[in-house]
Amino acid sequence: MVNCCGLVTLKNEPVPLKSIAVELEVQDHVATVVSTLLYENKEENPVEACFVFPLPGDAAVCHFSAKIGQTEIVAQVKEKEQAREEYDDALSSGQQAFLLEESEQSPDIFSLSVGSLPPGESASIRLEYVTELAVQADDGLRFCLPGVLNPRYEPRESQGETIQVMSAPASQISYTLSFSARMSSSRPVARVESNSSLEPLQYLNTGKTQATVKLADGHKFDRDIELLIYYEDAHQPSAVVEAGQASAKPGSMMADPVVMVSLYPEFPKDVMSSMSSCGEFVFLLDRSGSMGRCVSSSKTEMRIQSARDTLVFLLKSLPMGCYFNIYSFGTAFEHVFPKSVEYSQKTMDEALKKVGKMGADLGGTEILEPLKSIYKQSCIPKHPRQLFVFTDGGVSNTKAVIDLVKSNAGSHRCFSFGIGEGASTALINGLAKEGGGHAQFITGAERMQPKVMQSLRFSLQPAVVDISVTWDMPSVTTLSPPITTLFQGQRSIIYAQLSGETTEAEGGVTVKYSLAGQPSQNQLRFSLAPTGDTGLTVHRLAARTLIRSLETQESRKQDEVKPEVVDLSVQSGVSSSFTSFIAVNKSSNEAVKGPLLQRNVLMAAQVDICSALIAQVNICSARSAAPRMMKMCSALSAAETCSMDSGQYAQALMCSIPKAADMCSKNFVQLGGAPTRSKSFGFGFLQKLRLKPRAQVNICSAPNAAPRMMKMCSAPNDDLVEESSRDSPPPKDLLLQVVTLQKASGCWELDSNLAAVFSKSVSEVEKPKPQEVTPQVWATMLALIWLHGFKSDDREEWELLSMKAVSWLKAQNAPSLDQCVAAGNQLLGCSVTKDLLGV
Repeated sequence: MVNCCGLVTLKNEPVPLKSIAVELEVQDHVATVVSTLLYENKEENPVEACFVFPLPGDAAVCHFSAKIGQTEIVAQVKEKEQAREEYDDALSSGQQAFLLEESEQSPDIFSLSVGSLPPGESASIRLEYVTELAVQADDGLRFCLPGVLNPRYEPRESQGETIQVMSAPASQISYTLSFSARMSSSRPVARVESNSSLEPLQYLNTGKTQATVKLADGHKFDRDIELLIYYEDAHQPSAVVEAGQASAKPGSMMADPVVMVSLYPEFPKDVMSSMSSCGEFVFLLDRSGSMGRCVSSSKTEMRIQSARDTLVFLLKSLPMGCYFNIYSFGTAFEHVFPKSVEYSQKTMDEALKKVGKMGADLGGTEILEPLKSIYKQSCIPKHPRQLFVFTDGGVSNTKAVIDLVKSNAGSHRCFSFGIGEGASTALINGLAKEGGGHAQFITGAERMQPKVMQSLRFSLQPAVVDISVTWDMPSVTTLSPPITTLFQGQRSIIYAQLSGETTEAEGGVTVKYSLAGQPSQNQLRFSLAPTGDTGLTVHRLAARTLIRSLETQESRKQDEVKPEVVDLSVQSGVSSSFTSFIAVNKSSNEAVKGPLLQRNVLMAAQVDICSALIAQVNICSARSAAPRMMKMCSALSAAETCSMDSGQYAQALMCSIPKAADMCSKNFVQLGGAPTRSKSFGFGFLQKLRLKPRAQVNICSAPNAAPRMMKMCSAPNDDLVEESSRDSPPPKDLLLQVVTLQKASGCWELDSNLAAVFSKSVSEVEKPKPQEVTPQVWATMLALIWLHGFKSDDREEWELLSMKAVSWLKAQNAPSLDQCVAAGNQLLGCSVTKDLLGV
């Protein structure tokens, strides 16, 4: 069971954050988010509150202000070092100051410092950002309000500053959250779904093109808030022309009109019906300790278990003749084969056997090294490489990982999957964007298989090459990076600056490309008349796109790019890795007096302190010691652990285990170091104990627990707590069983395992088989009838392996298929037609 966490101070003192109010405005596929955070200092001295929180990795933060009493201070965007100096100077002189910074290592992490809040004073912080909403497999637009910030694993060789993350049990959270959303579009809003409880959807007009929804009372801080918005006729191309800012510098991007074009390419049906039978498929699976957590609070299935099941579906769906390999990573990495092998029954069986033994037992989240190893492997001629990355976490070197994928983009496509709450949007979206693939997020109780299989279908689509964009209007400067990939039905967004005067009433854009050796194109005509007041949303999204493009340029050094990024960031009022928002209250004539207390108020981190924070600590190095896994429940409260440095933590840990000190004292390293107010409470934090990993330890802490207990388990030395879930088998998943029984060629064998799925004996299944039909053909027909008859709602999960089975049947030239279908329907109690089966 996952122990979800929220905002606390270092030493369990009163949380200065009292409430968060979030207002979401969605216009078609663009979201504007306004968050208001209310702080109140009930202490006797001034407080500096530090707040670390996640935002979508592609969000454009465009407004930051603070209201103290009746005084409102609007922050300005300035170069980061200059902003930090102004903030420190303000605190030194007793002024109130506010600083908002984006992490230099990961653009989806922000830190907010609220400085010199006097005793009894309140401050209201207003933060606004805009972002594009991603299209999901079922055509829904996904908005996610991150409520969870996972610790970012810091690789051993990483250098530079890293934002640290701490957490505490949800029971200690005292602030409130309100959330409301308003949707408007030219198309009706069909429905809105969420992983959280919502009040009923309210339509604001008869056409249902405007609607509102609110979060129901009683929301717990145990997950991100996810909305899925469904419009009717969602796949319609569109264009928005936004007028420039009158006060902006003439000729600048902010002064000129900017157009945002959304295209949904439609490929010919005959091309899409033929899937590729070649390719090199490389699967990279996260096996860090956090993958041992439950998929969600409502499901007992572990993330690693769900990932293993998904790999079964993937391996069964691969086409004969392709090549594949499986890598897994944690602190170190492993591979199933030294290099990619040809897909066959033998290699598939060998891979599945090893996949079944994979656990969340490899430690941290060091993804860079396995990626380097994959890219060092020579590509196989006529087999385009397709890389699938599965991870639930984030790393502190996000930009280094994305840069590596980008530098190898010409040799592969990368499809990425964020598993669970708090997966880094910057990492997952960045991998797919720079790798020319597609990103998916699996949260709550969602099944992983539908989204993963959609990406596999994308990877099997014919590659779109020679993509070009042509504008049918004068004086156009494209602001978006070149389009490198197109997928059937997936949206592509292009931003462009329109400079100079024009008398044209209409403009157009044409995207040309080559598909399956044939030239193709998609065209859109649109009015050049500016849309009504959009609050410079399009300009800010365009600026964010251009800033990200500049920040990731490989051909230019950082010192060369920085001045251009800073100028664009300041000009547009949009954050970047080189700038910060700074606000100083200069209206007060009196300096804030008294010692400044520092309070770290950090965002909800889904660190599973009670059952899934897996750390490898050298408690005991003696191989003969019977207990190999220690579970310390109620050992230390979260507040205590957060306030300790690594040496104090190790000492307290030992003190809470009376006999462990005697048993293992010879193997502990003497630690020291001054206390610090900010330590990463995760695998990276425990690694700083500098202890060699021998026995795996599951560290649990319950709030306010006086007794200190230790539960000894006799699990094998190389297994994690996730292993215990295997003692009691999960409920039978009949679909997974059918998929598991399929052969690499696409057929099924007629045996007792398949008969058991049908709740029949082998003799009962064999009896109605037409005499001239072979057992394999009969078993394959029955499996297909069962899939169509009983699992039609899960069609996206088994469609590819069904197509492979149909191809195998056709290759057999089997007689009496009509009789097979009729007899199979009667045996299984279905009414599936031959045409539906595709045979």
